[in-house]
Amino acid sequence: MGNFMLSQLLNHGHDIRTLTLPRSAAPLHCMSVSAGYEQRRNEVYSWDGMQRGTAPFLVIQHTTLGEGRLDYAGTRYRLTPGKTMLVTMPHAHRYWLERGGEWEYFWMLLNGREALRLAREILDSAGPVLDPTSADVDRLAAACLDVLQMTEPSPGRASTAAYAAMTGLHDTAFGSRPAPERNLPASIARVIAHVEANIGAPLPVERLAGVAELSRAHFVRRFTAAIGTAPSDYVLEKRIEKVERLLLATEMPVATIAETCGFSDGNYMAKVLRRRRSMAPLEFRAAGRRASL
Repeated sequence: MGNFMLSQLLNHGHDIRTLTLPRSAAPLHCMSVSAGYEQRRNEVYSWDGMQRGTAPFLVIQHTTLGEGRLDYAGTRYRLTPGKTMLVTMPHAHRYWLERGGEWEYFWMLLNGREALRLAREILDSAGPVLDPTSADVDRLAAACLDVLQMTEPSPGRASTAAYAAMTGLHDTAFGSRPAPERNLPASIARVIAHVEANIGAPLPVERLAGVAELSRAHFVRRFTAAIGTAPSDYVLEKRIEKVERLLLATEMPVATIAETCGFSDGNYMAKVLRRRRSMAPLEFRAAGRRASL
């Protein structure tokens, strides 16, 4: 295929499209909201990821010419031709055009909890700047062009374009790599399984060390080396992941979710969620529901 779809997008020319979709009785959770192919030259262009509202969404932006800049949580990146930026909102980042510079790119804006879940996996693995293959660039360009040229937009078509873009980034980030089994030592694998099966129960480090049949100090060293994070941090992240799933997929009260996920009370759970995701539980639920409409 080469860069056939990219050529088609470039031939289409500079354009921006926002989809207007009917409200769905059965919401889909990976949705295209808008797309564009733009050129910026010698102008003020700057986006702050903490000043774009509280509803979560993500931006995919692929550079075709010139150069943009990205500051992502304190790390600087140059967005040169062939590089694809992935960022979520709200988040501490800023991307901009340097004074006197030129930047040409195509982009897609997506929302929905499945789009955001995939984005978090990609960001955790590969960071916010990716180097897609020529074939994967074409997949991104085809998805963008689909939104720009879509006749009679529907939720299904908008979701198809969104998934096409996200699966292209997924293949760029993970390729043919298997899921991160990491050939874990048997002692650590037992602990991972124990945490998954008992996420609502107390999981102090001493208990996990007992499951691993190791001393506390030895267990913490081995677990951190194998997993890349300390045991207590791992447990907390798994609890928050379950909190998010229950907030979005159920109508369970906050206090019940806290108990189910192993938090001492709803207030503590809310404090942790606010620190991790910048939203209180009911705000997170409402934002996730809005993003899926």
